[in-house]
Amino acid sequence: MWSDVETDQDYLNYTEVAELAANLIRQRTLLPISIGIFGGWGSGKSSLLKLVHKELNEREGDRYLHVEFDAWLYQGFDDARAALMEAISARLVEAVEEGSPLGEKVKRFAKRVNYFRVLGLGMDVAATAMGAPTLGAFTAGGAALGRMFSGDGTGEDVGQIKETGKAAKDIASGLVKPGEPVTPPKQIAAFREELSEILENLDKVLVVSIDNLDRCLPTNAIHTLEAVRLFLFVDRTAFIVAADEDMIRFAVTEHYGRLGERHVKDYLDKFIQVPIRVPRLGVAEVRAYMMLLFSSLAVGRDVHEGIRANLQVALRESWSTDEFSSDRYLEGVAGEPRAKLELGFGIATRMARLLARSSHVGGNPRTVKRMLNVVQMRSEIAQRRKMPVDAALIAKVALFERCTDSAATAALYGLINSADAGAPPILMDLEGEEDEEALVKMCADSFGEQHAPFIRDWVRLEPALGGADLRPLVYLSRETLPLASADGALSPAAEKVVRTLLLVKSKNSPGAKGALKALGDEEKAQAMATLTAQLRRTSDWSSAPDGFKGLLILAEETPECGRMARQFIESLQFGKLPGWMNVLVKNQDWYTAE
Repeated sequence: MWSDVETDQDYLNYTEVAELAANLIRQRTLLPISIGIFGGWGSGKSSLLKLVHKELNEREGDRYLHVEFDAWLYQGFDDARAALMEAISARLVEAVEEGSPLGEKVKRFAKRVNYFRVLGLGMDVAATAMGAPTLGAFTAGGAALGRMFSGDGTGEDVGQIKETGKAAKDIASGLVKPGEPVTPPKQIAAFREELSEILENLDKVLVVSIDNLDRCLPTNAIHTLEAVRLFLFVDRTAFIVAADEDMIRFAVTEHYGRLGERHVKDYLDKFIQVPIRVPRLGVAEVRAYMMLLFSSLAVGRDVHEGIRANLQVALRESWSTDEFSSDRYLEGVAGEPRAKLELGFGIATRMARLLARSSHVGGNPRTVKRMLNVVQMRSEIAQRRKMPVDAALIAKVALFERCTDSAATAALYGLINSADAGAPPILMDLEGEEDEEALVKMCADSFGEQHAPFIRDWVRLEPALGGADLRPLVYLSRETLPLASADGALSPAAEKVVRTLLLVKSKNSPGAKGALKALGDEEKAQAMATLTAQLRRTSDWSSAPDGFKGLLILAEETPECGRMARQFIESLQFGKLPGWMNVLVKNQDWYTAE
């Protein structure tokens, strides 16, 4: 399996983008500079940041001081502005040799960071005294300090900061004793001036990357950006901010209230001079990414690195040719590693087009990796239990789950479970149908019109499923979390039932049981999939959440619903069930069934 962490090994053909960002930073005439790395969830922004730092270090690495700041890490534990300033201060202290003439200047710079931190503490104390929550970010003093950072402060803001600062007098006296008059405007000006002097004396460029900004609450995201503004236009600095652009614009709207679209856009443009968008992966990139994931598990580091380098060259030349053969990447590999590569490369080659073009995946690297992790888990279970299925079959069914929805998946599993020997005739009919229009209609009739184009292409993928006993694949899907979540693809009657089940307070509710009479078995399974998807959002299981009594009612309706309810409870991995839950389910046939 593969971990979901950033890496400086390029699996996504992002090196060219990283080189572009690094070249901007290398150009002395462009400094100071702020660069935005924009992309959606799971698109590879964090890895791209790593690649930029790697690119800078490989050429003139001694020129740069790197600071990697995770804005989300500090949320709820520290003021974002002070945390960023402290991270930069700590890096400067680390860069200055012991006994260096710069030592005193760096220490004085660090004291100014403490000054701003103390000021933030003062705001929290003042808020507490007024009976407000201790969130300095929301006090008047916090807003005033933010305006001072941004250069938009007024005399009134200075007064507000002084007033709130008095509440921290006792705390401040224990942290810092400036030997000079201290006012926020003077401290900010001195802060910027000293930073510039230190970098000039060190002959270094400060490169600060800020990640996970779009995971932060709106206030924390805005405060981090305000801290960046404190450093903007300080010579020899480069800031790289990785974020989902839409999420940051949402944060601006949430924090500042109703703003026009132009003002929201202008706000972000003030911070980011050069926006760079993470490229969306095409078919070739998704195929190469999957091949490299399989390669990383199958062969040693040196062989894997050779495959990666060759694939990267091929991707850079992919604009000029559509020809592709995985055989060239198997040269020099023999035995079991070669067999593993052939299997993995085959899966990648067959599935890449659908994964790149599916609206449910869109070539998203994190989504692709998660799907392959599910394939790996199911393959290991199948191997241990000696099931007659291989990774290619498992991957094909996992692809169906990922690219459709819970209703279509429930329909497929229902067909398999009800068919003789687990071989639904419809699959053989679909695979044998040559007329395009007839095939699309058959797909729509069986699994829903919205999925027909995908399923048309899916049934044509190798390996064929028609005539095979697919019950092991259904069983394996119960062993791991379903890949798809309910997305509203329910009949009106089923939607009404789900709403009722989410509200019932007793498992003997006659209204809920009466409503269920209007549903067929397949609709009940779809309703259960939607209900469990809602319950997965629960974070506190100390008592029964809304909807759990409804789950108990629905679980008694059909064996399939009971199985789905048991699978859901087992997937929560409590170890020992909460007492209230144990009382409710321990004597239920659907829960104790083998």
